[in-house]
Amino acid sequence: MSPEKRLAHYGDYSLEAAAARILERHRDRIRTRKPHVAVAKLAKIIEATLKLSNRLGFQAMSLRDLAEAAGLSMGGLYSYFDGKETLLVMILGEVSSAAEDLLAAAPEEVRDDPAAHLRWLIEMHILLSEAMQPFFVFAYMEAKSFPAPARKRAIASEAATEAIFARVLSDGAARGVFRVDDPHFAAALIKPLLQDWYVKRPKHARRGMSAEAYALGVSDFVLKALGAG
Repeated sequence: MSPEKRLAHYGDYSLEAAAARILERHRDRIRTRKPHVAVAKLAKIIEATLKLSNRLGFQAMSLRDLAEAAGLSMGGLYSYFDGKETLLVMILGEVSSAAEDLLAAAPEEVRDDPAAHLRWLIEMHILLSEAMQPFFVFAYMEAKSFPAPARKRAIASEAATEAIFARVLSDGAARGVFRVDDPHFAAALIKPLLQDWYVKRPKHARRGMSAEAYALGVSDFVLKALGAG
């Protein structure tokens, strides 16, 4: 099964699917009542936000810039959120939920083998960040300028991801599969290897490396460091 099909087995991570999940999560704030219309326009807003933020920075992006890029009036824009901070929460919430839900969905037969479970977590995180690359880059690059509530959400999301890895490392250590004294510290060291894929993609592209090959390389490196290579 291809990497794309393996990821698709656990969910749809397209822009439209992300917009549909955001709509469901924030239905009380969004005034457009026709779901198909709301999803299509919300997808345009999110896509424009991610592109403008990549070029200008989220803080520098004005709502007028966003309305023009999304092809909406200012009034139309305000039908979906009441300000930039709400929009930020919507996008961050989707990144966090997608990662946490996917990483918690490992099949039972994978969970029974700590080394296989760790490989699965690394691969799925990298494939997810490949499928949702603009979302992940946005969350990483803009984190330093987030307002306090959004910054706390981002920190909590990172901690939740690390905790999933730490539990697998602890399980592997208890079973004698891994040699690791501090699973939480080891999980914190794995995180930058995962982030490197979506933050420094051009570097890996120059090497001709695919997401699957990068996931395999990281898994081999980590398992060898843990004494399970």
